[in-house]
Amino acid sequence: MKLEFSAEEIFEMAVQIERNGAKFYRKASEGKLAQDDQIKKLLLDLSGMEDQHEKVFSSMAKELTGPEKAPMIFDPDNELGLYLQAMADGRVVDTRTEPAEKLKDLKKLEDLFAFAIGLEKDSIVFYTGMKEVVPEHLGKNRLDKIIREEIGHIAFLNREINARIKK
Repeated sequence: MKLEFSAEEIFEMAVQIERNGAKFYRKASEGKLAQDDQIKKLLLDLSGMEDQHEKVFSSMAKELTGPEKAPMIFDPDNELGLYLQAMADGRVVDTRTEPAEKLKDLKKLEDLFAFAIGLEKDSIVFYTGMKEVVPEHLGKNRLDKIIREEIGHIAFLNREINARIKK
């Protein structure tokens, strides 16, 4: 059996991944690493960026047309939705782990930037892989927009590194 997704299903995952990222950074802003005001501000800024990305991906999903929105299977119990959420929750930003545990080895602002860039790179790899399971007629080309958004996020983080650290 060949597993295929529509662009809409991938956008659902993308929105959930962004929610997870925002939640992760907000929770991290309450932790030990955030005792430094500059790091706390960055964590809150990152959570806000993830919130904004969620809105962008939701908006992109609304632009999808007929077949791109077509459910692949009859799913009256929303099992596919639950599956997609589980996939999103276990990818890129794993909400099942405590942010303090993931961030415990970070000591400096540079480390946090490197960590955030790593998450963005992981998301690009994830979406690039997902392109293999979205056929052309179901909106495969739409995933490129998600990937470009994530690349833009990395560019933003690099500009922030240069502005905040390499003055």
